[in-house]
Amino acid sequence: MSQKRWFITDIPDLSGKMVCITGANSGLGFEAAHNVVRAGAHVIMACRNVAKAEAAAQSLRVGASVGSGSVEVRQLDLASLASVRRFSEQLLADEIELDGLMNNAGLMGLDQSRTEDGFETQIGVNHLGHFALTGLLLPSLMKRPNSRVVNVSSMGHIPGKIHLDDLMCDRRRYSRWGAYFQSKLANILFTNELERRLRETQSTTIALAAHPGTARTELGKTGTSATNFVMRRLTPVLTRTGVQGCESQVRAMVDPQATGREYYGPKYQMFGAPVKATPSKRARNMSDARRLWEISEELTGVKYPF
Repeated sequence: MSQKRWFITDIPDLSGKMVCITGANSGLGFEAAHNVVRAGAHVIMACRNVAKAEAAAQSLRVGASVGSGSVEVRQLDLASLASVRRFSEQLLADEIELDGLMNNAGLMGLDQSRTEDGFETQIGVNHLGHFALTGLLLPSLMKRPNSRVVNVSSMGHIPGKIHLDDLMCDRRRYSRWGAYFQSKLANILFTNELERRLRETQSTTIALAAHPGTARTELGKTGTSATNFVMRRLTPVLTRTGVQGCESQVRAMVDPQATGREYYGPKYQMFGAPVKATPSKRARNMSDARRLWEISEELTGVKYPF
């Protein structure tokens, strides 16, 4: 049976809803924030660069189509577990109850580097930072009925391989794209194991994933390789706008018919209306998902409240 086509205009009234979006100051995160604010939600823009985030927030506030929603900026650096803890502790201290957490921020195709905590930067930011953030904010999410965690992955998860014995590329040659693909595969494995554990608790919180297809963002342009150079030149020509690219993750966050462990992406993989998709076979390996979860808890020191 073919799926009913979903449009950005199908977003329901989100008045009274509270949504946190990481990396909401630009690209897909900004466009996602724009759409849910326009539908009436209050959005917490969780961003590393507060000045840029405040400028982005102001552009949302003065937009004629903002509607009844609102925004605020809070500082969050996913490359620092200390920052993740400060952000989460303050949010919980403020007794904020989240209806949604969109783990959107990410890095792609970087030169080899390490986070503050010694993690390879792409797995550290794209997966481990969000893993820690989600675990620390889960008490807030679980207070709200039918709350959601949406992890933004990528088509890059398809060639990805998870190196559970060497997540940080300590014992193998570093590949900027191999590290990126691994981190995007980790996003889906994390989603699946989180959803499995949520179901065991009979919580109404659900976990989903999404990917944008091709989208015009700043990802992949920071680096010294030939592929980084090509992306700086061709991304504006060959990809969809961020407005189009954000549709899958927005649908995963707001569609009343969406259920846990679903994965949304463009109908034609790279472009098209957002539909339910099937991730790679490796992304559906629940043994790997459970082991990655255990390793992630060990590395971050974050234990989920299950």
